[in-house]
Amino acid sequence: MGDKGGAPVPSPQQARAQASAITSGKPASEAEASPTSQLRTLFDQPRLSPGQRRIAQYLIEHITEAAFLSITDLADRVGVSQPSVTRFAAAVGFSGYPALREKLQSIALGTLAGGPAAAEENGANELQAAVDAEIENLENLRRDFASPDQVIDIGRKLSQSTPLTILGLRISGSLAEYFAYAARRIHPDVRLVTRGGSVAYDALLQSREAGGTWVLAFSMPRHAQETLTAVRVARSAGLKVALVTDLALGPVADTADVVFATGTGSRLVFDSYAAPGVMAAALLQAMTDADPERTQARLEEYEHISDEHQFFLRD
Repeated sequence: MGDKGGAPVPSPQQARAQASAITSGKPASEAEASPTSQLRTLFDQPRLSPGQRRIAQYLIEHITEAAFLSITDLADRVGVSQPSVTRFAAAVGFSGYPALREKLQSIALGTLAGGPAAAEENGANELQAAVDAEIENLENLRRDFASPDQVIDIGRKLSQSTPLTILGLRISGSLAEYFAYAARRIHPDVRLVTRGGSVAYDALLQSREAGGTWVLAFSMPRHAQETLTAVRVARSAGLKVALVTDLALGPVADTADVVFATGTGSRLVFDSYAAPGVMAAALLQAMTDADPERTQARLEEYEHISDEHQFFLRD
């Protein structure tokens, strides 16, 4: 279809690609970072030992409670000794545990107002509480997006990697499939890996041999050992790895080159992925912005093919 002047009318997807380009926001120093991002920055400075990493991960996952624990209670919860907690505080740049706890409390107090706990106090049922938890995850992601430079940078690098490999094993496969499906509309060679073991190794090695430079991996709970192994294989083959996960720290995050940590909904039997889904869509947007001419050409070609073969119903 065309307008009165004969120019083609862009599809809704083409129009969105043109209108929703990501622009730089506030500098990181001006942005109100999410609690996870603040703690990751706090704890990622040194190279933590396995025991110290357990302490860090516990604090990240239970910040609103853990920030008010005594050193004895925190050590008991994590399963380490009190001296280990003291050494952890020193390793992340504090004079001792009291100074660290004071910092943790300032972060925790910023998250308590309006969070899921407040919803429970107002009589929310379990389904509403699950939604409230996801809203908090999205609010945290919104704070992180106040400084989108890393998303823009990685989107450009993913766009330039040909082929581009998307990795998602076990339950993470659904996010990987979504990303790969959309990325194929704007990228000429997207390879999806949803099976582990030697199948994943072959795909990763072939991607590198074909000239690929980046892998985008998804790792959601429960985190699969085979995901860690595949990420290590990718790195050993010379591929860079960008990781979308819920864990700011841990073996898979430590192995990746870039980590986008977003909260997952864990209030129901099976986790929900509102924030990781938005994170994936943001990276796709950054890829479209990185090469707008290629994006437009590929979307136009796809619209022509889809119209010719009637892929979609007329709304």
